[in-house]
Amino acid sequence: MNASAADSDDRDPPSLETVFEQTFYELGQASLNVQMQLGLREVGTIIHNANGIAIVSGLPNVGYDELVEFPNGLQGIAFNIDEQSVGIVLLGDYWHLRAGDEVRRSGHVMNIPVGEHLLGRVINPLGEPLDNLGPVSTGKLLPIERPAAAIMDRAPVATPLQTGIKVIDALIPIGRGQRELILGDRQTGKTAIAIDAIVNQRDKNVLCVYCAIGQRGSSVAKVVATLREKGALDYTVVVVAEGNTPPGLSYIAPYAATSIAEAFMEDGRDVLIVYDDLTQHARAYRELSLLLKRPPGREAFPGDIFYLHSRLLERSTHLKATLGGGSLTALPIIETEAQDISAYIPTNLISITDGQIYLSPSLFELGILPAVDVGKSVSRVGGKAQRAAYRGVASDLKLTYAQFEELESFSRFGARLDAATQKIIEHGERVRMSLVQPECSPVSVAEQILLLLSVKAGLFDSIPLSDMPEAESQLLQAVEDIPKAILNKLETEDGIDDGESQSILAVATEALADFITVTADDPKQEPH
Repeated sequence: MNASAADSDDRDPPSLETVFEQTFYELGQASLNVQMQLGLREVGTIIHNANGIAIVSGLPNVGYDELVEFPNGLQGIAFNIDEQSVGIVLLGDYWHLRAGDEVRRSGHVMNIPVGEHLLGRVINPLGEPLDNLGPVSTGKLLPIERPAAAIMDRAPVATPLQTGIKVIDALIPIGRGQRELILGDRQTGKTAIAIDAIVNQRDKNVLCVYCAIGQRGSSVAKVVATLREKGALDYTVVVVAEGNTPPGLSYIAPYAATSIAEAFMEDGRDVLIVYDDLTQHARAYRELSLLLKRPPGREAFPGDIFYLHSRLLERSTHLKATLGGGSLTALPIIETEAQDISAYIPTNLISITDGQIYLSPSLFELGILPAVDVGKSVSRVGGKAQRAAYRGVASDLKLTYAQFEELESFSRFGARLDAATQKIIEHGERVRMSLVQPECSPVSVAEQILLLLSVKAGLFDSIPLSDMPEAESQLLQAVEDIPKAILNKLETEDGIDDGESQSILAVATEALADFITVTADDPKQEPH
């Protein structure tokens, strides 16, 4: 007799209690199957209804997250499974419900329609249209809650996702399959960065999903209008849970949007999803949890708030080639209060994501847009997901910028600065000015490389700051003068060599010659 056989003989037989529980479970499943075959359903009754929550009795076999049906087509999700009752989150207007109304089990979880037909549409988390363009086809359905891809099914993040925003592509690069958090105080331009990233995916074979959670209807309408005006709505799906909707819809909105994006990813497509914003999502979940009398924790959030967002963002990844090689890149947005990035929800998401882009109210007030604080922003994927041409140009840029910010803050005390320090500050001011960019004005890879090389070589150092926007505009028009062979190499993994960099600088010097000459001859210019 071998060891395993001996172990099996020594094992204690199952207790009568275990056998009874197993038999009871099997009988319950058999009974449920018979009921489904005969068209029979379990029916419960509402015993309490308020604030988007219904307490129901009489559904002994209902499962967690199962969809249940109320009168007038209202749906809900089983959230709390107690011994005597079930707490259900309502997904719609619940004013017509009364105690004693019937509730029926559906036998399945919440699903959302997915597929190409959703591109260009504005829908709610239930898959219902909000754009007056007719009904949404329900050809293929996916559950809103799905397990994330296994570790062995994932590939490294190595392909850049160009946002068209100079400061991000150069200093805080984002790769396809990465999760990059955007955080900052209210009205600092968080949504603008995400929309710019979506607009820049035009003709880049990247599909986009924009999920608005708890936003004002006017704000969502403005975003949709911007996407339509820029031609970005053609490759974008907009999922909306407005601020006046029940908290249940705000809770399921990001999960529904992620299932839509995952369907594209599993077809081998590259997808960008924006969650705007997860602060409202966390507040909706806190509201539901407190109404269901779950114990509150820090800042009155329930203890599983961390799991709420981790299971959402873990679904963003880059699949390996044998599974199609698709990717899902996430840009979650979080609103901070009084620049406190150490609050509960921001710290949770910083620990989950692969980096963060922090927007500073101080920079925003100074008109430095986008107001990205380079010192507090980071990409944990970094240069691995950056084009080789960028790595050669922008490798020293972040250090130069950090040194400038430190010296600038020191110089505010009125200390006398030597010539070398003054030169660093003046160069840093031009680096910062070169990274300023208007909203919805994406800059191509070639234009960014041309600009960054010129800044690094100091071609702007003798140009007054007031003339920088005009000089930059003239410089970017000179991209067409760069040899075609060099332009093609900018998009490859090989990058450019020193000789090709000198060729680009020669084009830049010629484009800026008028500004440099005028500056040198202008007696009114302040000395450098």
